[in-house]
Parts: sequence; C-alpha cells; structure tokens
Amino acid sequence: MHIHILGICGTFMGGIAQLARAAGHTVTGCDANVYPPMSTQLEASGIQLIEGYDAGQLKLGADIYVIGNVVSRGNPLMEAIMDAGLPYVSGPQWLAEHVLHDGDIHSWVLAVAGTHGKTTTTSMLAWILDYAGLAPGFLVGGVPENFGISARLPGAPRQEPGGRSPFFVIEADEYDTAFFDKRSKFVHYRPRTAILNNLEFDHADIFADLAAIETQFHHLVRSVPGQGLIVANGREASLDRVLARGCWTPVERFGGTAGWQIGERYDDGFEVLLDGVSQGRLRWPLMGEHNQLNALATLAAARHVGVPAEVGIAALGEFRNVKRRMEVRGTAGGVTVYDDFAHHPTAIATTVAGLRAKVGAGARILAVLEPRSNTMKLGTMKDALPGSLADADRVFCYGAKLGWDPAEALAPLGARAQTFDALEPLVQAVAAAAQPGDQVLVMSNGGFGGVHQKLLDALAGR
Repeated sequence: MHIHILGICGTFMGGIAQLARAAGHTVTGCDANVYPPMSTQLEASGIQLIEGYDAGQLKLGADIYVIGNVVSRGNPLMEAIMDAGLPYVSGPQWLAEHVLHDGDIHSWVLAVAGTHGKTTTTSMLAWILDYAGLAPGFLVGGVPENFGISARLPGAPRQEPGGRSPFFVIEADEYDTAFFDKRSKFVHYRPRTAILNNLEFDHADIFADLAAIETQFHHLVRSVPGQGLIVANGREASLDRVLARGCWTPVERFGGTAGWQIGERYDDGFEVLLDGVSQGRLRWPLMGEHNQLNALATLAAARHVGVPAEVGIAALGEFRNVKRRMEVRGTAGGVTVYDDFAHHPTAIATTVAGLRAKVGAGARILAVLEPRSNTMKLGTMKDALPGSLADADRVFCYGAKLGWDPAEALAPLGARAQTFDALEPLVQAVAAAAQPGDQVLVMSNGGFGGVHQKLLDALAGR
C-alpha cells in the first residue's frame, strides 16, 4: 500500500509514518515545514518528504491519504483529495485499523492519558516492558533516550524468540483527531490497560471547559474491557468525577491514600509501596514528585501485563528520560542550560519545583519561557503564570505573537520578570544576568528559535 501522510513532521504523524514503513508500506508525506529532527528520522527510513501542500501531489498515486490534525478545510491538497473522491483517513484511525487491531492481530494496548506527563510516562512504561523482555511496540510523542526513536512495531519477546509481542504502548492524547473527526485521538485505541495520569483544563482552542474534557476521558473509560485495568491518579478529583460517571473495569489508584504510594524519600530515589507494603527502593536521577507519580503508574500498568514490581523498579533505575524533559543542553561560563517541554502553568510549576529540589535554595534559577501552545496564545492560562514561576529567581518571557500582554500578566513578579518581543535581546539579557552556578531553565513546546544554543554561545562569549 502507498500511504501519503499530510502533516508528517509532527511527532505523532511522524511516528505513524515510521510504523507504516516498518510494516512494509510505501510511505511519502508532506508538511508546511519539513524540519529536523523528525525530517531526518523519516528520510533515514526511506520516506520521501515534500515541502507544502500543493495539489500536484495527487500525481504520486497514493492508495490512501492519512490526514494529520494540523490540516483543515481550505488546504489545497486536502481539497483536491476530496474533489477527486480519493480515500482518506485520520492518523489515529489508520493506526488502530492497521497496527493495533489489524485482521487477526489484536494488540494488548497500554494507553497513557493525562494532561501532563504523557510522553515521559509512556516512555517509562515501554522501557519497563522492554527491560522485561516483552519487546513491545510503541508510539511516543518524543524521543525516549533508552530507544533513540519515537515509534516501533512489536518485536519478538525474549520468552518466545520466534513470536511477536502482543503489547503496544501508546501516548493517548485527548486532542481532537482530525478536522472531520472531532473526537479525542485516544477513543480509537481501545486499550486493555489505561493510565489516567491527571486531568485539568487545557486545549482551550477546542474544549470549552474542564467538563468537556472529562466527557472525552469518560469515552476512553467506556472503551476499556471488563478484564482490563484502569490505573488512576488518586489525587485528582477530576478523575474521580470521570470514573463516577460509569466504570466497568477494575481500578488501581496511585499517589493517594491507598494503592501505589510514595514511601520514604532519599536523595537518589524513593521507596515504592503497594497498600503500605514495600515493593522495593527505586534509585534514579529524575527530578520531582511528578516523576515519582509517573513511576507508580507505570509499575501498576506493567504488573497488569505480568511484570513483577521488583523488575519494573529495576528497569526504572536504568530509565534515561525523554529528550526535552529537563535535558541538559550544555554548560558555559559556569551556567547550566536546560531544555524542557513545559508550557502549561501546572507543568511549568512542577518543572521549576523539580529543579529547585535538585539544586537547593542556594542556587539561582533563571526561567526562560515561550508561551507557545494554542491555549497559552489565547491567554486562557495567563493569570496562573506568576504563581507557576514563583520559585524562579528571574523570569524572561518571549512574548511575540501573543494575543495578550505578558508584561501585564507577569506584573505580580515585579522586577524579577522581563518580557521581550525579539529573541536576540532576550538572549543578551539572560547572558548579562547569569552568574556562575546559575541554572537557566528554558521552557517551550516548540523549537524556540534555537534559543538554547544561542544562550550557550552568548554565555561562552562573555
């Protein structure tokens, strides 16, 4: 089959492209901006990439067109596909029909849903299963350092060298599927094991309020079989409301007063408890309580497919996180520069708190922020920004192309906060303010104009 993918350079659609190519299909694709690292990964897999969405791409003669949710009506290639009556499908539906549940293949899908931490938690879970020899397939919205790729098909389990693993671990996004399918992506996956990591308001561009997102999460709950398992954060009232609307599946809680819990904390990790009984001590370098909760969720989900807690704990001790999750990009002039994907106020607060716990009260944190997501651009979360950055010593905000005034929003931080409409003045201001021993924490869900290297160059050139 020849598959042509519209919007191929996003992490999700790029992952689908790699899975399709590995399954033996001819794969081509296009995007408005063909850019690395995804473009490099795809070209290395033998996938032809085309810049733009011109209607002339119909001459490629694809059998089916897989449509990313960045594509809307009015897109010239999409209009040509529709006018010609050619077959098209969304990315999540194609994945479900051709990878997860294809003919006689009915994968044991482990889906990780939640407002925050999906990519890290999905990567943790895939790594635990791989460490245990189960050779799972996976699709992650990032690049897990343990694998170096964002997607792969199931392999041969260690216990069955000639077989094919039934397990597929997927990051289950609540964002809408496509312009012609406004359901959340995760309703297509039909998981047997589902992690509900957390749930709060986000994606203000497509959801009116938190209740609307809770409805989509309940659609996911409805798709989990009675012999499956739901692993739910015990601290989230929103998830309690979702499950109270109807649940036909056993539920294990984590992070609350029962089920999987964080025990005694140590400098290098923490004790894992299940109903108050120690399952072992997890030693790892990851920062923040949010990652401890992520770990509990993955241990519960992995145990559901037969991985003992002690094996999961050993695996997590060798987990190397995901690119752009508190990733150290370098040190110059005695200043360390980090890159993190945080863009929602809750994620920003959690990330800053994690770094503060690591470096202590004596070190300065210089937060460099780009409010780039659709929700942040709309200004829906702007009033929460000062509180989320309260633990940072200085804040430098890039406010270009926002529909609201970042200086006004960050005014409660006083002189600690500065805003910029251009990148170069921001870089120079950070370099001028930074002192040896400072931690520069860059937070954005985009490339941020290569600001990380610009900062390192400026710091080195002082």
